[in-house]
Amino acid sequence: MTDEMKPENWPAWATESVEVVEANPAWSQQAQTEVMQLSELLQGLAMGTFEHIGSTSIPGLPAKPIIDLMGKVESWDDMKLIAERLNPWGWNYVPPELDGREYRRFWVKVKNGRRAVHLHLMLPGEQRWERQIRFRDVLRASPELVRAYAELKIKLAHENKHDREAYTAAKSEFITQVLDGRL
Repeated sequence: MTDEMKPENWPAWATESVEVVEANPAWSQQAQTEVMQLSELLQGLAMGTFEHIGSTSIPGLPAKPIIDLMGKVESWDDMKLIAERLNPWGWNYVPPELDGREYRRFWVKVKNGRRAVHLHLMLPGEQRWERQIRFRDVLRASPELVRAYAELKIKLAHENKHDREAYTAAKSEFITQVLDGRL
């Protein structure tokens, strides 16, 4: 029996390097297509709305070429049923023990051996839901912040090319400053 907690047992997509690419106007349509498919696959479950979040949801912002979606789920109890519906479509569940974020249940859709879509499922009332939406919307309304964030993301991707967690953590101060209205 293999120990999934050990990095040497993780699939290749779990340790992909950080790659930030130029903004792609097709990301918005790709997100809409994924949301439609998720809505069909998860029909009949206690699911709420889906939102396109993250850098691919902000026009003109360079990003890792991975669509980030966020969805509301009424309970964690349906994860096994959700897995049965999503796994055949290339979705992989990352349990909280590996994800390290208890506030969400995290899914990765893999295409051609690489991450293509992330799905962050959250319970109603989760504070991070509103923070994700607010950050996206503030950047969508501010070309200056988009430029500043783009420069930071490109710099951090270069500095943290082989450490996704460090890349994500290094962006947190900028995100907090935006959300606190200091930028």
